[in-house]
Amino acid sequence: MVKRELVQARLERLREYLQVLKFIKKRGLQRFRDDPLVRGAAERYLHLSIECVIDVGNHIISDRRYRKPETYAEIFEILFEKGVLPEKLFHELRGMAGFRNVLVHDYVRLDAEKVFGFIQSKLKYIEELAAVYSELV
Repeated sequence: MVKRELVQARLERLREYLQVLKFIKKRGLQRFRDDPLVRGAAERYLHLSIECVIDVGNHIISDRRYRKPETYAEIFEILFEKGVLPEKLFHELRGMAGFRNVLVHDYVRLDAEKVFGFIQSKLKYIEELAAVYSELV
């Protein structure tokens, strides 16, 4: 059985992180580019948001005894294969685990416009994923 408290705690944190990212998104690209504190906060909250959806997805996979993922990206693939994720959402989430790896390991190559573009285009899909996870507990 999915540990309800674990999932809910992570989803609550995710909501907090997404609120900060939405605030940053509203301030625009120029502010994002010009202010290293805003950019740093965005990168960190984006990283934490992705970690949340990866953690919860991995927990669901383990709980349901689905095959073990070899990579973070495979978590989304398994959830799609098992019918947990709708196809459109799965396709929108593709690349998210790779983006997480860039945030964590390849931060020297981070491009402000790409990070801001990710925030602009992908937050709604992270929210959709959180809603899917919420229905499972």
